[in-house]
Amino acid sequence: MTDTSNVTEPLEKGPKAAGSRPKTAEVPSKVLLISYPKIVFLYPTFLVAMAAAIYLSFAQHPLDPANTPSVALSVLFLGVLTVNFVILGFDFPRTSSLTLFFMIVAIATGCVLLCVLNPGLFPVVAGYLKQFRPLANATFYWAFAGILGTIMVAAIIDARFDRWEARPNELLHREGIWGNLRRFPVLGLRIDKEMNDVFEYLLLRSGRLILRPSNEPRAIILDNIPFIKQKEELLTRLLGALEVEIRAETNNGE
Repeated sequence: MTDTSNVTEPLEKGPKAAGSRPKTAEVPSKVLLISYPKIVFLYPTFLVAMAAAIYLSFAQHPLDPANTPSVALSVLFLGVLTVNFVILGFDFPRTSSLTLFFMIVAIATGCVLLCVLNPGLFPVVAGYLKQFRPLANATFYWAFAGILGTIMVAAIIDARFDRWEARPNELLHREGIWGNLRRFPVLGLRIDKEMNDVFEYLLLRSGRLILRPSNEPRAIILDNIPFIKQKEELLTRLLGALEVEIRAETNNGE
């Protein structure tokens, strides 16, 4: 058997070899940063409400307590809404807190199943669970989804009127309908990234960006930036390209 581990392939020359080289990461012309309100994290509840509204619009006897799919949809809606409210109301900064939350949910679910499968164990709780059959018609879910969807869209549109743009030579802050503009130098800009909530990162890959311009006494804090890792990578490329350009101009000046 021939050993080819030390065999060196001949180097190709010409356009073909040049085209086969790995391309460097492209430097973006600008990076858009928008801080969204926390209501955007309610999109799972909106999707469940839409699914329930569509199903119940075509289901027969949707308000019949014996209609298991209708009851299941109502319980699912309440469960997702509860989890969304927990996400909005509390911070889960570490995976340990996330593990604790899922452990509590698992214990609660196990207790409910235990009461359902063994009614004689806790007769009072089992009797209540048998009577707990929440139901709502399609109109309720359409109204809920319409109200929540309208507020979410309005909040997203409003957030886009308060945006930050990082460009190769400056940091711009556009604010308000009339586009009030403030400029900050990019040179010497420091960036910190924080992900303070595990759930918020799972839902929208979001986190916090802290921008520290060189001539500003206070830091600029932008919460709930979606896809924060991609944004940080783009900013790093932009600032890295600027630093290389300034060093090149300095060396040429010498």
